[in-house]
Amino acid sequence: MSHSISRRTLLRAAIGGGVAAPFLAGCGALTPASGKPGALSVHTQLSGAVAGAKVFADAVAAYERRTGRPVALLKNGSDLPIVFETSSLAGAEADVALVNLQGRTLSWTGLGATIPLTGLLDEWGLRDKIIPEALAEWTDGDGNLRAFPFTRTNWPVSYNTRLLEQAGVQIPTTSDELIAVAQALRAKGIGPVTVGGSDWSGQKMFLQVIQGFLTPDEAKEVFGSGKLSESPAAIAGVEHFVELRDAGVFVDDVQGYTSDSELTQFNTGKAAIVPAMSSALAKVPAERAKEVVVGGWPKPSRGGVLEHPSVIRSFNGHGIWISRRGAEKLDLIKPFVQDLYSDEVIDSMILGSGRDMSRITDTVSEDFPLVAQASRLTDQQVSPVMLPDLVIPQSAFEPMIQATAAAYGPIPAERIIEVFERAYATV
Repeated sequence: MSHSISRRTLLRAAIGGGVAAPFLAGCGALTPASGKPGALSVHTQLSGAVAGAKVFADAVAAYERRTGRPVALLKNGSDLPIVFETSSLAGAEADVALVNLQGRTLSWTGLGATIPLTGLLDEWGLRDKIIPEALAEWTDGDGNLRAFPFTRTNWPVSYNTRLLEQAGVQIPTTSDELIAVAQALRAKGIGPVTVGGSDWSGQKMFLQVIQGFLTPDEAKEVFGSGKLSESPAAIAGVEHFVELRDAGVFVDDVQGYTSDSELTQFNTGKAAIVPAMSSALAKVPAERAKEVVVGGWPKPSRGGVLEHPSVIRSFNGHGIWISRRGAEKLDLIKPFVQDLYSDEVIDSMILGSGRDMSRITDTVSEDFPLVAQASRLTDQQVSPVMLPDLVIPQSAFEPMIQATAAAYGPIPAERIIEVFERAYATV
């Protein structure tokens, strides 16, 4: 059996034939520029209204003008991994992909959909330009660098101080203080914590709350196995989440909110507190940003393991992956990737879109004050916790979001744990 057939067999098994079939018929149009001499095709999640999409597109256009080499940008959102995989089955995938390291993409290099980039790191002069911790996070258990880390994730909590002052309270740093703040805000008709209870943003909040009771090693074990019921600390974390939920910390009907509606509620001043990644903070209007202070999620008042309020920090943003088709165009991809890591492009991403980058740089966002605030938070102010996406098995990723959505409804801790563990049933 050839390597190509083996790779496609593995990918087909990973995707599922029934899912792959509808995509395959249209895969031939996925790489419109690939037939042109010196052309590259780049499949990117930096598109649409995503922070950094326009700056990235402008950088690519500038590269095309300067070099005379065409680059076709193929755009998808959260469905990019499945589209990329199905196009790979048809041998029509893009040369380069810009996508997060989570869920399906965790297995791409192992399945042969993309090539390991470890050897190119020094050859292309990138090792000294990328934050070492980012390289470590993007390296798999076999020592293979899956992709070049590009954007990164900083997930603080934003507090509208004007609304807090209206309620006569200050920024909470403990869970008891948070409950008191929520009650005071509600008494004034102001929503307390808004979060997308129905989607991935609510999932991150739920898992962040649990990490108030878990050491980093315990968190990796629990989120990797899904066995909350076998960890007393994880059980305590779920019970703590229920305590906060039942105390009215989250806005009413939170289980129906999404990441978009949480930001709308915060940006319009209807809720005082929002946990949101730094790229979302770039979208907070200037008049609202003036009222906001960025910090962490209040630590448990009792029984927790954190010294300070918590912030999710990870280098799991967009990475630059090279496909098997792209491996045949390394001479074209090398200057393109080197350009993306240039001072000019990195500065434009930070200054023009408020993105946090995995490139080593002293540049700080000026027009996105909340992003700048978040970047200046120190370990003396907040306790970093992990982004669980890096250890959650692919098959459990989407079912877990459904499970954590249920946690925002009126169900007990025991039921939450049961539903959560069921998400791992196929692992």
